[in-house]
Amino acid sequence: MTPEPGTAGSAASDVILERLMSLHPKVIDLTLDRVHRLLAALDHPERALPPVIHIAGTNGKGSTQAMIRAGLEAAGQRVHAYTSPHLARFHERIRVAGELISEPDLSALLEECETANGGQPITFFEITTCAAFLAFARTPADATLLEVGLGGRLDATNVVDRPRLTIITPVSLDHQQYLGNTVAEIAGEKAGILKRGVPCVVGPQTPEGLAAIEARAERLGAPLLVHGQHWHASAENGRLIFQDESGLLDLPLPNLPGPHQIENAGAALMALRHMGMPEAACEAAVTRAFWPARMQRLRHGPLVDSAPEVELWLDGGHNPAGGQAVAATLATMPARPTFAICGMLNTKDIAGYMRPLAPHLTALHAVSIPGEAATLSAAETATAARVAGVPATEAGSVGEALATIAADHPQARVLICGSLYLAGRVLRDNG
Repeated sequence: MTPEPGTAGSAASDVILERLMSLHPKVIDLTLDRVHRLLAALDHPERALPPVIHIAGTNGKGSTQAMIRAGLEAAGQRVHAYTSPHLARFHERIRVAGELISEPDLSALLEECETANGGQPITFFEITTCAAFLAFARTPADATLLEVGLGGRLDATNVVDRPRLTIITPVSLDHQQYLGNTVAEIAGEKAGILKRGVPCVVGPQTPEGLAAIEARAERLGAPLLVHGQHWHASAENGRLIFQDESGLLDLPLPNLPGPHQIENAGAALMALRHMGMPEAACEAAVTRAFWPARMQRLRHGPLVDSAPEVELWLDGGHNPAGGQAVAATLATMPARPTFAICGMLNTKDIAGYMRPLAPHLTALHAVSIPGEAATLSAAETATAARVAGVPATEAGSVGEALATIAADHPQARVLICGSLYLAGRVLRDNG
């Protein structure tokens, strides 16, 4: 399996990134030793970052980060942001003072990290995270938003001794081969980003997940701001109602679609309120955020042009909680025939993903993910869909599946789903 969706084009950075993938035999090897070694060789850029907000969780990290960034920028702040994976281009991962990192800067930073590493073993994510820290340390900003790559305790981003704030979005089963087989074990890994005395905003959790987070917080003396205790967020009469100990906010609903975005918005609003941001910044957080491939309506591009009457959506969720979130979003939409074009990796719980979606789908067209060694075959995905109760057929590509659906149901709703790798491919191909 490649570590992330591939890059487009043949820029200098693509060549360097390809080299960096060969520095370690494993895509994922959770430890902080190699990161600490390289950061020391780079003169510790992680110690020179603008105030850090560190975000972990199974689902909702990227959306929550996008809302916080929108709120801070609306308040006039310059914001660094680090996220993964990317969808179309690696540059999406590193946003420096509000702008995606430039190609010359990215290439120079990657080469600097490669030289400092001296050919020693290090994973692709670890060395590219160090490059992001270099970029952030060298450019003035008011805040740094760091999204955990995998887990938390041993994630390459977890090297900042004293962030300004940490956030844990909802925790559920995913990446069990690395993080543990229960929600409690996984939540314990996510809670590894907690730091002594540093407040943590906690999104909605299962009882066992919250207990694991609370246990680590108590050991560290880290104050918690917990959903349902210290803050509440809900949709009421077409508005987002948020309340914490400072009072009530009556805001527009998030522009990111789906009922789950209410809770993500709540975590973002709690973070912004904790940082003293005004109500205008809070409103901007929910109305101006953009996060691709999370129930994203595709309105332009060759794929849209090929089936102009179809209502086309794209989502990269890939675990049972992601399937539940998509299903809840579909349940709020006006009734119309709804078809899925689905491709997944063989490392995911495809049955757990399919089950919540099944009642909302007319049929599913299964595809393999181009260029991904770990893709499920179209036949395997189709079989899993049928087991979940969804009529399913195989297709050679997303375009082929869309053409088949549009020919028989020209005004259908079509959801391309199942993997961020597939979503990245669709966004690249659709321009």
